[in-house]
Amino acid sequence: MTSHLLAAPLAEVAPALDLLTVPQVMARLQLGRSAVYDLLRTGQLASITLGRARRIPIHALTDFIRTRLEQDAP
Repeated sequence: MTSHLLAAPLAEVAPALDLLTVPQVMARLQLGRSAVYDLLRTGQLASITLGRARRIPIHALTDFIRTRLEQDAP
């Protein structure tokens, strides 16, 4: 009867899956740590800070890639 109180709805758990670490972004973009932090510092790639941890929403990475593709298009 109380088991439904212990189970978190998927909508509450899923947002954590939408956040990437800097090493994950490095791997996806095949860039080094300094290059990724430069993108974050210059605002080209959006991020949030949780305590001392930097997290990049997956939609921010998708938007960054889309913008770069549009800029490079003839």
